[in-house]
Amino acid sequence: MSFEGGILVDRQALAKAQAELGAGFVRILGYFREDGIKSLGALEDAVRKDNAAAMVIPAHTLKGEARQFGADPLATLAEKIENFARQCVEHHESPRDAIADVVALRPLFLRTLTELERHASPLAVRRRAGFGNRQG
Repeated sequence: MSFEGGILVDRQALAKAQAELGAGFVRILGYFREDGIKSLGALEDAVRKDNAAAMVIPAHTLKGEARQFGADPLATLAEKIENFARQCVEHHESPRDAIADVVALRPLFLRTLTELERHASPLAVRRRAGFGNRQG
């Protein structure tokens, strides 16, 4: 699956997550960064080792955390990898055909993370408000 352009983060879902998490949003986003990097490494390692079973949990984790922030393209790709890996496990097949999707996951994760962090930054909030515009 290739993702070229388009919307990386659903702004309404992101706003809902920010409202629900409140002051903890930035901390949870930090966990998403850490978990995401670990999941990517685990997926890349598993596909290199031709181990479909080892792909399921990191793909599932990344999918769920991405959905929490409204990162639908990332969640969709992680879900595709998760479902494919589960199918490979059930049929005792190699996950080789997931290589392109696993390779595409890292740049999509990094672009998505950049977008999420941009929206989480207090500076970004101040810049959007503009000079003389009151935030409330």
